[in-house]
Amino acid sequence: MDFQPLKYIYQPSGDKAAYTLLLLHGTGGDEQDLLPLAPNFGKGLNVLSLRGNVSEGGMPRFFKRLGMGVFDEQDLSFRTHELVDFVQTLAGKEAFDPAKIIALGYSNGANIIGSILTLYPAFLKGAILYRPMQPFRSPAAFSNTLHTPVFASNGASDPTINQADTERYRTLLQDAGYDLSAYTFNTGHNLSHEDLNQSIAWFHKYFG
Repeated sequence: MDFQPLKYIYQPSGDKAAYTLLLLHGTGGDEQDLLPLAPNFGKGLNVLSLRGNVSEGGMPRFFKRLGMGVFDEQDLSFRTHELVDFVQTLAGKEAFDPAKIIALGYSNGANIIGSILTLYPAFLKGAILYRPMQPFRSPAAFSNTLHTPVFASNGASDPTINQADTERYRTLLQDAGYDLSAYTFNTGHNLSHEDLNQSIAWFHKYFG
């Protein structure tokens, strides 16, 4: 496949046994956006932040969409394979353990993490999804036998995400075997202190 490298920032912890926190931004963000969140999860983590390879009107994204809330599923699949291949290759170059990656994504970034959970169920050690949507309308059957922990948070007044769709997506992840911790906060699409505080507590429960 004609995979292209992604722009990235890598901050090593100096510990070869450390987990790597993989940061994936929302639409219009870049590899700098989520870096300020990383220290909240602990000092002993490698941090890898990527920039999406797709541009929508000059705004970086991780995959194309056909309209608001309508994903180009063919491109989503391709970009998921591209991203996973890049991270696996980068693990050798930067000397981090590809079996100890915890992904954190917001909006568009959360959605490609959701695609990884669908297409590569054993790839991630854990995932934090802020404002996720179901990546594939009718995904092929998938399962996670490791019961990988996943944190997912949505806003009750988020105009971009249908609450019924959120509930169906949560059920899909649980039925696939993921250990899902799901929250709905009294907010919109933007991140809140509740998102951060609850995800930090979740992180330390499973990885602290």
